[in-house]
Amino acid sequence: MRSETICNFNPSWFAVVMGTGVLAMTGSQYSTGLPLLAAFSQLLMYANIIIFFVLLVPWTLRWLTCRASAVQDLRHPMRSNFYPTMTIALVVLGIHFKQMALLDLAYYFWLAGSLGTVLFSIVIPYEMFKSEDIHLDHITPAWFIPPVALIVIPLGGPFIEGRTGVEQELVILLNYFGFGAGFLLYVALLAICMYRFILHRPMPNVLAPTIWIGLGPIGAGAVALVNLISGSAFVSLKEPFFVLAFLLWGFGIWWLLLALGLTAHYIRRLRLPYSMGWWAFIFPLGAYVAGSHIVAHVLGLTLVDWIGFALYWLLLGLWLATLIRGVHSVISGGPVNGPTGQQPPAQTENTDAPQSA
Repeated sequence: MRSETICNFNPSWFAVVMGTGVLAMTGSQYSTGLPLLAAFSQLLMYANIIIFFVLLVPWTLRWLTCRASAVQDLRHPMRSNFYPTMTIALVVLGIHFKQMALLDLAYYFWLAGSLGTVLFSIVIPYEMFKSEDIHLDHITPAWFIPPVALIVIPLGGPFIEGRTGVEQELVILLNYFGFGAGFLLYVALLAICMYRFILHRPMPNVLAPTIWIGLGPIGAGAVALVNLISGSAFVSLKEPFFVLAFLLWGFGIWWLLLALGLTAHYIRRLRLPYSMGWWAFIFPLGAYVAGSHIVAHVLGLTLVDWIGFALYWLLLGLWLATLIRGVHSVISGGPVNGPTGQQPPAQTENTDAPQSA
């Protein structure tokens, strides 16, 4: 690989693994009603493992040969938020290996992803707290990614088997820390993002897909809460927590409709150019589809499951469109960096364009 390619490697590339992984997992969930989805999901799962290791090469080489560039991104108020996509990808692979009955491999991938997520959840806010260069223009739903990474920890943790003693307590600790810290951080950042949306100028159109990231903490939160409570022997009364997951799902409907409306607004009034930011459509929606299925299962709500199944096809369509546009962009040498790259901000409705993110 050329050194320039390595030094400019975008941390958000692991969103491809996240999106493909969640499509495989949700397809597997709904395969009981449509068996063809089982084979398709298994194919996606194997392909996703290969994609992860391909991306891991430039990601690692960047830290070894272009450390200054990697650290600069880690200190950036926007690009830094995409680093946890790599640790989320590790957790996703852990779930894949669990489905393949490779339990030890699943555990170590989940553990590595969880510990890496905890590290990023401290380093990224630390760099922001001591920075003097953060402005309202930097605030986007991409800031939800570190909390999402924490909330994703319980998606794989409760299914880790064969652990005893202190090791088992570590699994429990990481799961509850991940959900607690991640969800409360999400609530705090949600207020900040709402302030930005209401009282500040609109985001540039290249950042429009990040609106969908708001579905990530909601959908993953519903799945994580059900998993935690279902897998915790010390919780005797489980139904109230399942109802709380249903309340989260209801908030997700509101966010989904808002995201659809704003996306249509950007398409109608401005352009919606392809960028790596398009992968923001995929994992958050997939997490919400997974949340729909698990809430429907524990509460016996058929209509919720139907909604989730309908959204699965929207997820599949968005994944195909993003994948095709991405492959075409790579082959043609077009822009693929998206909101975390070095491109200038795209046009907004305001003549006074925001500062570069």
